[in-house]
Amino acid sequence: MSRVSKPHEIVERALELSTADGCVVIADEQSSANLRWAGNALTTNGVTRGRTLTVIATVDGAQGTASGVVSRSAVTADDLEPLVRAAEAAARGAGPAEDAQPLVAGVPVSPDFTDAPAETDSAVFAEFAPALGDAFARARSGGRELYGFANHELTTTYLGTSTGLRLRHDQPTGTLELNAKSPDRTRSSWAGRATRDFKDVDPAELDAELAQRLRWAQRRIGLPAGRYETLLPPTAVADLLIYQLWSSTARDAAEGRTVFSEPGGGTRIGERLSRLPLTLRSDPNAPGLESAPFVIAHASGDGASVFDNGLPLAPTDWLRDGRLEHLTTTRHTAGLTGLPVAPAIDNLVLEGGGERSLEEMVAATTGRGLLLTCMWYIREVDPATLLLTGLTRDGVYLVEDGEVIGEVNNFRFNESPVDLLSRASEAGRTERTLPREWGDWFTRAAMPALRIPDFNMSSVSPGV
Repeated sequence: MSRVSKPHEIVERALELSTADGCVVIADEQSSANLRWAGNALTTNGVTRGRTLTVIATVDGAQGTASGVVSRSAVTADDLEPLVRAAEAAARGAGPAEDAQPLVAGVPVSPDFTDAPAETDSAVFAEFAPALGDAFARARSGGRELYGFANHELTTTYLGTSTGLRLRHDQPTGTLELNAKSPDRTRSSWAGRATRDFKDVDPAELDAELAQRLRWAQRRIGLPAGRYETLLPPTAVADLLIYQLWSSTARDAAEGRTVFSEPGGGTRIGERLSRLPLTLRSDPNAPGLESAPFVIAHASGDGASVFDNGLPLAPTDWLRDGRLEHLTTTRHTAGLTGLPVAPAIDNLVLEGGGERSLEEMVAATTGRGLLLTCMWYIREVDPATLLLTGLTRDGVYLVEDGEVIGEVNNFRFNESPVDLLSRASEAGRTERTLPREWGDWFTRAAMPALRIPDFNMSSVSPGV
């Protein structure tokens, strides 16, 4: 066998080696660069490289088509044949795949399929790092300490199939998380940003935001559990609606297992879920949130099928003007439910027509309300209602008559994002945001702040 090392060559060679009835090969070439800091000083930085190869073999039998999936990292030319054979053995040893469909056919070829993978390195921080150093100096003189990290990843995915697809996608993913603490560590706040290249991230802006929150926290006010008018910032809205998206599979809804199930059978598609004209959508070409324009599925699950690899993705409204429009649907589950095919897309946007910033929404608050920083440790309590529980973190602030007057204790909350959409009284201006809880898995989001008249703070939490 000739030596092959380039990603597209490895994909082609794996397809040549396959003796299965069908084969999909996915090569993921990943590079990353990172910075970490603590106490207003850089601590570590690094650059990594990696490769993962996934082979999906399909075997036709009298009872149906079976699939076998094997993934391995650091694959070399010598590893190819054993990997392909392992996938074929897994397929032949498996029963018919429930989600079996013909592999996506056609001859689309990405024009750059044979090009070298895109890579990131420490140069991505060329403008950001000096600005971060300036923020350290300001924080030091202002009596606060900055902690956090910046990470940039670039993944080039090469997807080839025995039906002729040769597709490629370059996905940059950048995240910045910044904590500010008082020297005695009694006050803390957090800010985060998602970015493609760190050219649109301003450490000075984040430091100023955190400094303001630390000043608010100089006054402490104890509040009991209860229902409060609450302003959810975009990061918190993203965390809640990402979980809702993950829970919106068509099959589970059609079979009566989720909040999107219609009592007595069917789904709630077409039902109004919000009195506000909210549209929740995904679009692989959304500016600043661009994601893969075709299905990349390394495994089958409730919302994805390996047989759909390479299927083109189109802009999809999950919620349109307050009404449920689509649920995530593979080709297989579309056949089961009668719903249109609507695969998951790796970004999420909520738009409600509002123009106010979060600061303007705070200023418009009458009476008493709460302003959150972010949420964490979000877990599901009841799938039938999508009731979630979690904790507030890094600052809950009391707003009275349009002004923040101090910081209150943290809370545990119990709420359903679907129910929150129905009760929201105002949506602010949509802006790109970084989900705090799900940022390791889902970073491409744009959300408005939401005003909830009666957010359920179910108990007081002693957590930070």
